[in-house]
Amino acid sequence: MTALSRTITPALLRRASFVLGIALCTMVFAASPPVRRPDLAQVGKPDEAEAARLLEQFRGAGIPGEYYLDFALHALPRRGDERVYQGRLWGGRNENGAITRVELTDGAGRKHRLLVQNGDRAAVWRLIDGQPVQLGVSQLFEPLIPGVEITAFDLQMPFLYWPEATLERISRIRGRPAHAFLFRAPAAFAAQSADIVAARAYLDTQFNALMQTELIGNTGRVAKTFSLLSLKTVDRQPLPKSADFRNEITRDKTRLVVNGAALNLDVPPGVFDPSSLAREIPVPPDVARL
Repeated sequence: MTALSRTITPALLRRASFVLGIALCTMVFAASPPVRRPDLAQVGKPDEAEAARLLEQFRGAGIPGEYYLDFALHALPRRGDERVYQGRLWGGRNENGAITRVELTDGAGRKHRLLVQNGDRAAVWRLIDGQPVQLGVSQLFEPLIPGVEITAFDLQMPFLYWPEATLERISRIRGRPAHAFLFRAPAAFAAQSADIVAARAYLDTQFNALMQTELIGNTGRVAKTFSLLSLKTVDRQPLPKSADFRNEITRDKTRLVVNGAALNLDVPPGVFDPSSLAREIPVPPDVARL
């Protein structure tokens, strides 16, 4: 039995097809990515219509209802000491897709708040000087807080909704076959961010679950990866337990570790409204420890 099969079972993958788009979308604990095995034979590769159906099904999946997670960001530089930052997350869906409110505390004790809207009309707002400000494309690539390798773009993963998506091949990711989808950056996005020209997402062939993503720079080199490390089940709902965001240029990474969860919530009105970012939101009373 491989490390992957012990950590993430098929039953968990079946119910977790889009757990971490924040980028809790999407398996083995390792200091560096494993060596890639040769690509699988292309026998059985879905045709264009089936590939489109799989992608649309994936986009519509997620944790049902409204929920809360508390988590820690472990900054793991290639050189230097580990640093740990605390965070909170409220999630749900609206008419545009998945939406997430994130609160992080930096090393100086300052709180940073963001609202991340996913879907075809993706947007990110950040609380700046007490006011919600919608971020431009270049601002999406700034660290959420100093010292971490996670950006608003990493949380939002807007490329999953870019229209130019191609199923390239079937690859093997940590021992499991996965459909490798390539998403090319739209012209409007590319005009504002010359550094990232495409992204690749690996979806498990059996359960259509996100295994890994890659951001591709203008040289064709992978600039950053996201990998789900492990899942935890709460009330029969698989949740991300840990995930890595790795800068492939500097080799620095940040590990996100979920420590608590509350599901099936009725969050206070306005939680997912940009105008409410300055408000303090109470933590649910019954948070299950993971």
